[in-house]
Amino acid sequence: MAAFKDHFSKKSGDYSKFRPSYPPELYLYLSQICADHDTAWDCATGTGQAARGLADYFNCIVATDASEKQIANVSGPDHIFFRVAAAEKSSISSSTVDLVVVAQALHWFAHDGFYQEVKRVLKPDGIFVAWTYNLLVISPEIDRIIEKLNTDIVGEYWPSERQLVNDNYRTIDFPFQEITIPSFAMETEWSLEHLMGYLGTWSSVARYRAAKGQDPLQDIMADLSVIWGCPKDTKRIKWPLSFRAGRC
Repeated sequence: MAAFKDHFSKKSGDYSKFRPSYPPELYLYLSQICADHDTAWDCATGTGQAARGLADYFNCIVATDASEKQIANVSGPDHIFFRVAAAEKSSISSSTVDLVVVAQALHWFAHDGFYQEVKRVLKPDGIFVAWTYNLLVISPEIDRIIEKLNTDIVGEYWPSERQLVNDNYRTIDFPFQEITIPSFAMETEWSLEHLMGYLGTWSSVARYRAAKGQDPLQDIMADLSVIWGCPKDTKRIKWPLSFRAGRC
């Protein structure tokens, strides 16, 4: 089993506050493609966002994360059971799960061990869905500044697994019978302050700060402020989601 790489526990409060929410329509759709709705497993639940989103559609949600700190600070309805567990060793009974989901985390896993665990816990007609999102989209002028931060300023501080996200998971190993998922995207309205808070949750930004003792966001703040205008004004922000989904 690969060692757990915890890039987020130290920033779990900021992560919960500044990260966008997945669209409610996604959870409805996932429930509709499942034959049964007894149990769903949200692996690497983090702040519990996906687990809570699925809670309206399944009788039981098992939400696991390898980070004790994440699990200690997460909450949800009574039929969500939060547990500390590695992705490759969930302690879920075999052939009991209707849906396994992994939201923005599959690139961190030891894939062979995790895929074996998914196949073990899924029912014969169960479904596995993983999704990811890459850079946000606001406007061409703002997008260029954020791309500069992503590539030129903190690019070398991204963990190597980030490349799988850059590839929208298309290059990731996926030993399942593929299912095509329709297009979904996260969308929200944010002020400049909220945008900067979100950028501060990037693992590459945290690693840059630790290595250099400087905040890389200061390198883009002036240019962003000029284009944004009044910092309290909000702008529409979008993150297209990319999926890998399948059956055993």
